[in-house]
Parts: sequence; C-alpha cells; structure tokens
Amino acid sequence: MDGDTGSRIERVFCELKKRGEKALITFITAGDPGLEETKRLILELERAGADIIELGVPFSDPMADGPTIQASSERAIRNGTTLPKVLSLVREIRQKSNIPIVLFGYYNPVFTYGLERFARDVKRAGVDGILVVDLPPEEAGELKRVLKPQGVDLIFLLTPTSNTRRLRVVTENASGFVYYVSVTGVTGVRKRLSGSIKDQIKRARRYTHLPIGVGFGISTPQQARKVCRWADGVIVGSAIINILAENGSPSVLVKRVGTFVRQIKEAIKK
Repeated sequence: MDGDTGSRIERVFCELKKRGEKALITFITAGDPGLEETKRLILELERAGADIIELGVPFSDPMADGPTIQASSERAIRNGTTLPKVLSLVREIRQKSNIPIVLFGYYNPVFTYGLERFARDVKRAGVDGILVVDLPPEEAGELKRVLKPQGVDLIFLLTPTSNTRRLRVVTENASGFVYYVSVTGVTGVRKRLSGSIKDQIKRARRYTHLPIGVGFGISTPQQARKVCRWADGVIVGSAIINILAENGSPSVLVKRVGTFVRQIKEAIKK
C-alpha cells in the first residue's frame, strides 16, 4: 500500500514507537449520524490526533456490542448504510487521507457479500485491516486466505478469559495488531478498568511481537493514559458514540468529538 513496504497499520505503529508514543485508535459506526457526517468525522478524528480509524459496519444483531454501539448501528441501518456504501465511503476518504482504516463488523455481511469479492473490494477501496468480531481464528482460514494476498491485515480479539491455547491461536493468525478486550462482556463505557490488564498484556507479549491495542470500556483521558503505560495503543469507541448521540447539529457534534479526542491524545502523550 502507498508504494511502501508493510501495511499502513504496521507503519503507523513503527513510526509511533520510534517517537516513544502510543496509538490512539478511534471507533465510529459508518452511517451514524449519516455517511456524509462519517466522512467529516474521520477527517476530524485524524486532525484531532487519531492514528487509526476503526469503522463499524452496521449489523442488525451486533451481539458483542453494548447498548451505545447497538443504538448507533440501528441508526446507521435506518439511514440505509450497507457494506457496499461503507466501501464507497472509504474510497472517498482515500482521496483526502491515508489514515489506516480497520473495518469492524460481523461475519454475516462479509459472507453474504462473498469472500473473494470482499477481499478484492476492500483492497481497492483502501481498507487496511478487518476485524470480524464473531469469527474466531479457528474458523477464519478462508477469510485469511483471501485477504493475505491483498495485504489486508486480519485482526483478532484476546479477552481476559483467553487461555494459553487461545493466546497461541490468536497470535499465530493475527496481523496488524492484537486487540485486547479489557473486560469480559460487551462494549461500553466503564467507570473502572480491570486490575489485571497489565498482567494480561505481559502474558500476551510472550506469544507475539505484534502491537497490542486495548479496548472495550475506555472512556476518559485518565483511563487511556493508564492503559498506555502497558499497551501499544488504546481503542476508544462508546465514549465517542455517546457524544454523537447528544442533541446538536452534526457540525457541532463533530467538533465536540474532535475536542474529546484531542484530550485523549494529549493524555496518552504524557
């Protein structure tokens, strides 16, 4: 991609490591509040300091997501957001930005689209990575097979309950980075973070040289700073979606998101 070796995701983590910085990965749902607003949001997130964009593909049964992101997905579906429209949106973004984009979603839309076609079209659109939340690595062989020649990273989840076997399977099959879920359960804002994150990250590092990003429940600059003492990056989603669900014009909400993300970025630099 971009006429250079390695994926955009790999290069971003390498560049940040050279500067002694950690990655800020921000999640938004494509099509919430609308696709045009999503485009403006991505550009604003990049200006505010986001290093990687996780772009949710709305799905009617998002079982891994809490109420905040479920509601966001429902709004996006009502707005007519589909996987082809998300890919079209990424193509438009690529005319203005090279920020790495990871599609976050569920397997049903990918399977329905067709794996070979999906791999080809995400590459053409400019997508850098895929995270299919309900597709474990043991069952991801076909998707990995079609994505690998396209140079698109396949990212997997580790959880606090992952045993040694699961650690090995995830880290052997993942590329780009490993997504460590900080809590058991679904996505959503949490008042407190698990006290075991540090030890779990240290354990995961014994099995992989890939960067480790931590998400699920991180909603304040203080939480992000704490996690980044141990992780290579932090993923913030529900807290951003909550801002977008507030009253206000889309342009005002985009600015509010930008302000919040700047606060997170400043915090993880300290």
